[in-house]
Amino acid sequence: MKRILERTWRKLSPWIKERLEERPELRRKAIAYYYLVRLHRPVGIYLLLWPTIGALWLAAGGIPSFGLLFIFVSGTVVMRSAGCCINDFADYHIDGEVLRTRERPLATGELSRRDALRGFVALSLVGFALVLFTNLPTILLAIAAIPIIALYPFLKRVTHMPQVALGVAFSWGILMAFTAQTGGLATQAWLLFLANCLWTVVYDTQYAMVDREYDRRLGMKSTAILFGDSDNMMIGLLQVMFIAAMWLAGRQFDLGLPYFLSLVGASLLFAWQQILTSDRQPEACFRAFVNNQWVGALVFLGIVLG
Repeated sequence: MKRILERTWRKLSPWIKERLEERPELRRKAIAYYYLVRLHRPVGIYLLLWPTIGALWLAAGGIPSFGLLFIFVSGTVVMRSAGCCINDFADYHIDGEVLRTRERPLATGELSRRDALRGFVALSLVGFALVLFTNLPTILLAIAAIPIIALYPFLKRVTHMPQVALGVAFSWGILMAFTAQTGGLATQAWLLFLANCLWTVVYDTQYAMVDREYDRRLGMKSTAILFGDSDNMMIGLLQVMFIAAMWLAGRQFDLGLPYFLSLVGASLLFAWQQILTSDRQPEACFRAFVNNQWVGALVFLGIVLG
């Protein structure tokens, strides 16, 4: 499979480059799509990737097959990109009012809502095509994931807890990793799912703290607004619950010392995030959010070594 993909890309890349040079408007649109799916900001990919392939490693009891690893790594990139498309589709009328998002392609008019919707559908179909190479339980889980991904961006209009829905969406790949590898869902898979939901609420609340004042003015809702002055305390509680759940998971999977040391390292990173967000400054809150990619990488490394 790897050789086939490499040969295909070598043949297609000159053709793609030639088409873009011939049609400058197509090139402009391709660049706009690049920014729409946030490939220039890969932190979201890492936050989705580390727990998913960590679950794949645990389900396989070691290094998974190249085929499954390719499917889940590619699927992570594709579905995170699809999520960005539907998010901007939902927020097209408010992104221009927020400092952090006012340069997004739909806010500037470089792309239309129809373009974003087309991107969501196309990328979702690519993601589904990848899952077809697994098994029936994984395919059924993939079908169930689409409405969750599609509904999440709209929930900030009706509930203060859209971060919980994002937690479910970002943890769904853990369940799919287990069904793809084993054909079923062990109890430990649900423990990892719960732990990742907790962690997602942590970093997405930090993310929401960046835009909290804009969201209040625009009538949007988030856990950052719900928690108010208790935001750091609630984030700290969720961080402790995440570490506790991952410690239990380590015991369930009989992981070794490197894994538990990785949880110690993750705890230190969480402490640093608490310091960053203590003054609620938007830039520092965003740094705390980005720091979570290292939490995920560290725990994944602990899984591999453990």
